[in-house]
Amino acid sequence: METNQNTNQDQPQYQYPEPQKINIFQSTTARVILVGLLTLVLLIPLQFVKSLIFERAALQDDVANEIAKKWGGSVYFYGPVLKVPYKVVTETEVTDQTTKKVTVQRTMSTDYAYFFPEKLEINSNAKTDTKYRNNYKATVFNNRMEIKGHYPTPDFSSQNIAPENIEWEKASVLINTNNLKSIKGAVNVNFNGNQYAFEPVAKENESDSVATLETKAINIQQAFDGTMPFNLNITYDGSRQIDIVPIGKLTEATMASNWPSPSFDGNFLPEDKKVTNSGFTAYWKVSHLNRPFMQQYFSVLPNLERYTFDVKFIIPVDEYQQNERASKYGFLVIGLTFLIFFLIQSISKISIHIFQYSMVGLALIMFYTLLISITEHSSFKLAYLVAGIAVVVMIGTYSISILKNKKFPLFIATSLTALYSFIYIIIQLEKYALLAGSIGLFFILGAVMFVSRKIDWNNTKQV
Repeated sequence: METNQNTNQDQPQYQYPEPQKINIFQSTTARVILVGLLTLVLLIPLQFVKSLIFERAALQDDVANEIAKKWGGSVYFYGPVLKVPYKVVTETEVTDQTTKKVTVQRTMSTDYAYFFPEKLEINSNAKTDTKYRNNYKATVFNNRMEIKGHYPTPDFSSQNIAPENIEWEKASVLINTNNLKSIKGAVNVNFNGNQYAFEPVAKENESDSVATLETKAINIQQAFDGTMPFNLNITYDGSRQIDIVPIGKLTEATMASNWPSPSFDGNFLPEDKKVTNSGFTAYWKVSHLNRPFMQQYFSVLPNLERYTFDVKFIIPVDEYQQNERASKYGFLVIGLTFLIFFLIQSISKISIHIFQYSMVGLALIMFYTLLISITEHSSFKLAYLVAGIAVVVMIGTYSISILKNKKFPLFIATSLTALYSFIYIIIQLEKYALLAGSIGLFFILGAVMFVSRKIDWNNTKQV
């Protein structure tokens, strides 16, 4: 028994290998999470850049509003309207409390009838210009309107007004408009062969933005030959848009301008229009059957601001709008760039520290600060080119020290160049921006799926 015990004690003990310790922070999953968190963190400085763009755009709007106040704002035109006064007799029964006798007291007051033209023709020519202040600009125009037409003989029969109560010799012509200070020169109407000057009328409500111009008294009794022709010219300095009320029983209007990107709005769109790089022409034809108001009114002239046809002189995509749209793709640029680095890291087994990812991300954000600052002193196209080249060269050079060769950095620089070019094309597009962006992202996703199809994502020993 003792011999057997000694024999067992002399035999070597079997040593089980210790389990290999796995560092979770070196796993592919952990790296994906860290890069994803870094991408989200970089949205904070990206949001600061967007705030800077909004602030500069607000300054641009302030300058445009200031220029508009001094040069002239939007133009609103409603007229010309024929105004004829008439006497209104009011009878009131008064009872004497002592004698119970009833007497009738008659009071006389003046009211007004308003008649719109039978035919109204408007020929408008708007010449635009760009005004600059420091790094900001605003678009203004000088608009000359040639207006002609004729009135029908005023008809008071619907109101049972006695002919002797109509004061034909005190008739006048009026225009409702805004921005009186932007009207250039005198405004006269040639009415039935005679010329009459318009003068401003004191406003009852100072807060009302619409003012009235009215002629002195015109005796229209001598014009009762069936029609009363008129013509007038008025010139405005304005900005942003022109709004015209089609008050004629038949209104025909044409407008020509050197502005290449108009926006047609309001209740009536042009019957015909032609827009080129050198300007536009447009033609409207509106019948009284196309609008919900009458050709004559008594006592009160209605507010017809809702029934205009409008032309807006807009800048489709200005520099700040383009910067804002470019910054909206910041998350996409950062995410795709980090994805390229991560795929290179996974394929080549090259170690890339999270700090190096951070430097690349900050360089990508610097693109937008360069873009907005250079844009204010040059064109958006040049600014985008300079900022893009600067960032691509910086990241490409930095990648050489990270990846230890020139093949992968060249691929990264090429990919960034293609990505920035793709985003620039989308920014310039208007009608097809969403379509082009969707197709482009579809092909980018397909390329990523193709490149990553053979990566062993379960291999946690990747460095």
